[in-house]
Amino acid sequence: MIDRDEFEHGGQEAAPIDMLAAYFDAHGWTYEHVGEDEIVGQSQGSWAQYELRAIWRDEDQVLQLLALPDIRVSDEQRPAIHETLALINEQLWLGHFELWSSSGIVLFRHGALLGQGGTLTLDQAQILVEAAIDECERFYPVFQFVLWGGKTPSEAIAASLIETRGEA
Repeated sequence: MIDRDEFEHGGQEAAPIDMLAAYFDAHGWTYEHVGEDEIVGQSQGSWAQYELRAIWRDEDQVLQLLALPDIRVSDEQRPAIHETLALINEQLWLGHFELWSSSGIVLFRHGALLGQGGTLTLDQAQILVEAAIDECERFYPVFQFVLWGGKTPSEAIAASLIETRGEA
């Protein structure tokens, strides 16, 4: 496991789950190892508390990172959310949002192919985690407008992604 001093000096590499544990620890986030190849942490965002779950598949050298923004979708709301997911995913460069069919939970998922050696750098950990949280923060209002605001997916995206300029 990488210690806090090594973490703060950057440029280090470690096994993916160990590096994420060090990253979570350095940010003061609660986390637990679910197994040798899985970690679950919590991060407070502007809109919600996010569960961050990372799973390492050594045989494929792939780290899968899930961010769950605690959005649950009822059966009758699923068609609108599927349309919303399609419109949102068109705008993403890395990762995607999806709806778990068994539970109705919306999540952000990204898989990172780490290659031979299977190590994760501090910079990679930061990029993966921050990208997942940033996308959840960016699109959380869209889901809320569709689920609770009575907006269509197109209206919700238009209302949520207005960029403000200047100062109030």
